Amino acid sequence: MKRFWSDVAIDGERVVRLDDRPVRTPGRVPLALPTPALAEAVAEEWRAVAETIDPRAMPLTGLANAAIDRVAPDPAAFAHGLAAYADSDLLYYRADQPPELAARQAALWDPLLDWARKRYDVHFEPVAGIVHHPQPTATLQRLSDAVAAQPAFALAPMSPLVTITGTLVGALALAEGAVDADTLWNAAHVDEDWQAEQWGEDSLATQTRAYHRRDFDAAVRFLSLL
Repeated sequence: MKRFWSDVAIDGERVVRLDDRPVRTPGRVPLALPTPALAEAVAEEWRAVAETIDPRAMPLTGLANAAIDRVAPDPAAFAHGLAAYADSDLLYYRADQPPELAARQAALWDPLLDWARKRYDVHFEPVAGIVHHPQPTATLQRLSDAVAAQPAFALAPMSPLVTITGTLVGALALAEGAVDADTLWNAAHVDEDWQAEQWGEDSLATQTRAYHRRDFDAAVRFLSLL
């Protein structure tokens, strides 16, 4: 779609407007944002459009659309789907060899699990290897409750955070300000970084990682503006 507007503004309901016409989501709902900071950031994406709209250059708008069209109609169902990751969280599955990798995992992953233990009064059962090992029912329920307590506009960015990092615990820690973005990113990529150190970087993997980092950073920023 070609740019057809001259002015971008935000009205009193925090709806982004183009020449006094409201921006609408793909579901035809006005693009109303929950905070002035997020509304301004989304408006800036529309101001930055040159000649043609490129959705890849407007990640905050995309996440806002998802919050309104996909999450808000049934937040409980969306949260339930996201909470399912609690039973196969990256942080549970540890290497036992080599010792150096096991130590790196422990250094980056144990603080996140320790935070969740204290925050939600839960018990985890980390294991060696990648074979699925079920976590305690009470743990899964409490983590599910923690996800369900998040508002729709937080659930939307949490979804890519979980899928990119592989850790629901880490995404919850980030959403609650218990960990910073770089620490979570490094924790999620400790195995990948180890392999690159041993065997060198793969160009395709490096490109994919850059795409993931772009989406990760957009989700982190979206959360920070709520």
